[in-house]
Amino acid sequence: MNRPLRAAAAAELLSLVILLVNLATAHLRPITSLCGPIHGCAYLFVIVLTLSNPAADRTAKLLAWLPGLGGVLVARRLSAVLSAARR
Repeated sequence: MNRPLRAAAAAELLSLVILLVNLATAHLRPITSLCGPIHGCAYLFVIVLTLSNPAADRTAKLLAWLPGLGGVLVARRLSAVLSAARR
């Protein structure tokens, strides 16, 4: 369950960086048209995967709603929770 969350978090963060760099530089419409929906889908995947994860606590569920870094923070929190549970 953690691997899809990490993939969605990486896609969310990478697409946000691409969108912001595009906005600050050339602002090319094809890049925005491609990366905008990718970012939105990855953001929604992070939220759904976090809410459906039984190991996610309240803080992780709230962190999932942060665009950009929320997915990375949730993945880190869940891996810490799972490693603590294995001890």
